[in-house]
Amino acid sequence: MTTASSIEISPDDALSVAMKRGSAVEHEDAEGSTFMAALLDGRMSAAGYIAYLQRLRPVYAALESKARELCSDPIAAPIVDPALDRLPAIDADLTHWMRITANESLAPLASPAADAYIERIEVASQWAGGFVAHHYTRYLGDLSGGQAIGRILDRTFGLNGAGIDFYKFDTVGKVKPYKDDYRARLDRIGAAMPFEGRAQLVDEVKAAFRLNQALFAELSELFPR
Repeated sequence: MTTASSIEISPDDALSVAMKRGSAVEHEDAEGSTFMAALLDGRMSAAGYIAYLQRLRPVYAALESKARELCSDPIAAPIVDPALDRLPAIDADLTHWMRITANESLAPLASPAADAYIERIEVASQWAGGFVAHHYTRYLGDLSGGQAIGRILDRTFGLNGAGIDFYKFDTVGKVKPYKDDYRARLDRIGAAMPFEGRAQLVDEVKAAFRLNQALFAELSELFPR
């Protein structure tokens, strides 16, 4: 399988390998966004980060609602883990950032990019493999590059560990072994699928990264500096 903006995957690839290789271009495009570059360089304002969290919140609400619905599905069940839930952490972080920026309340969220992302999660999750694609894109990202973002925010704003609960996964144990086990669970899911199913799942991972890129682009327009 190949498209103009993707890397070909092989029927011999384990699912975790196919997901990573097949979405490499889209992943790199999302990570290279102006907003993410500013965040990683410590140049993003507190207001910009709050806006980012505001957009992530409904996305995780949709994902975690679907996780509860699909927790017994044979495709989705191997990766569903309440220890990964981010909503309580996002809410705690928003409360902290509101306090340190002296905001009494947050403006209602108006985000076409977040709305499109949520709609895609809802539609894609009608097939459990589509849910797996979005789960992988968000949570494995949080366990990987998200850890660096948490450290950068802590250093840039002098948080002393506060306001970055979103990046803390204390209940999963050590992050590296958990990530390895998560990929092994993905591979077991893929082993029970025909190649066409794995290819469809990879296509949805690519779509998820494009939705993230659209969210970052929206934020870049709001916070160009």
